Amino acid sequence: MSDIKTEGPRPLAFLLSEGNGAVSRETVTVTSGEGRLSAGTVLGTVTASGAFVASPNAATVGKEGAETAIAVLAYPVDATDADVTAVIIRRLAEVKAPHLLFHATVDDETKRVAKIAQLDAADIIVR
Repeated sequence: MSDIKTEGPRPLAFLLSEGNGAVSRETVTVTSGEGRLSAGTVLGTVTASGAFVASPNAATVGKEGAETAIAVLAYPVDATDADVTAVIIRRLAEVKAPHLLFHATVDDETKRVAKIAQLDAADIIVR
């Protein structure tokens, strides 16, 4: 019997280039209840708390502000039961479109294009 395993997204596999030093990266909090997020997940920030969550398509109660994509998660995290510290790509970077992961509500090409435009406004260029 074959024991097939599937490898998930690797940390930073989505990254083409970033600014010198640590200018592109930040350490932030991903809020509890987000579950397991993989590297390459597109993030937004909750206005009230400043914590990061997967960026939904539209305003969501309790996550107001996060509908605007502003970052990409660099390494996987598990924020199922508690807030966690995470490294993100926040600015001055180029990323690979096929490696980006979106919130479940970003479920068609039009919504993905809108998220890519939001990342572009944050100086994260999607190639």
